[in-house]
Amino acid sequence: MTAQSPSSDVADFTSAEDPFGLFETWYSEAQASEINDPNAMAVATVDGEGLPNVRMVLLKGLDEAGVAGRGFVFYTNFEGAKGQEILANPKVALLFHWKSLRRQIRIRGTVTVVSDTEADAYYASRPRLSRIGAWASQQSRPLEGKFALEAQVAKYTAKFGLGDIPRPPYWSGFRVTPVEIEFWREAAFRLHDRVVFRRGAEAAPWTTTRLFP
Repeated sequence: MTAQSPSSDVADFTSAEDPFGLFETWYSEAQASEINDPNAMAVATVDGEGLPNVRMVLLKGLDEAGVAGRGFVFYTNFEGAKGQEILANPKVALLFHWKSLRRQIRIRGTVTVVSDTEADAYYASRPRLSRIGAWASQQSRPLEGKFALEAQVAKYTAKFGLGDIPRPPYWSGFRVTPVEIEFWREAAFRLHDRVVFRRGAEAAPWTTTRLFP
């Protein structure tokens, strides 16, 4: 599959009624073409001093298109830098970049915490060692050495034995509800295709604008 596949023709950008369907099309094509982690996305936040932070996370859910207040879901430790920054300032930017397709999608929006039911269900689906890791890692805080982390893993492995591993109270998910989604596709001579969908509020209709590259 190449960046010139018919399903990604520029006409699709402007004919879509909302951007979620277009995202799903591009995402499914990325799942078929990207070697590693097509669901990888950068998450940008701002700390208490106004300095930006950015890091990669994995998209774990995209809610039903067109439902106000719902959107892109990922999970994390709320006591780490990322979690603390989002809880203090619940506005973020996301970026998907699919090198194999020469495309990217930029998203800006507001953040809410997922329900306990959603968080419990996703946590239960994770591999056992990943659930242990959520307890063992004091994310973003100083670590004396790898042995200290291994000791924490051993501690919680022994604590939970062969039984159920409950979700840590500080571990949950964030849902990013977009107010802006921009689609970018590489074109010859740097005359790239850019279309941005915007709405003034979560329940408002989308407007579409073609942008200079």
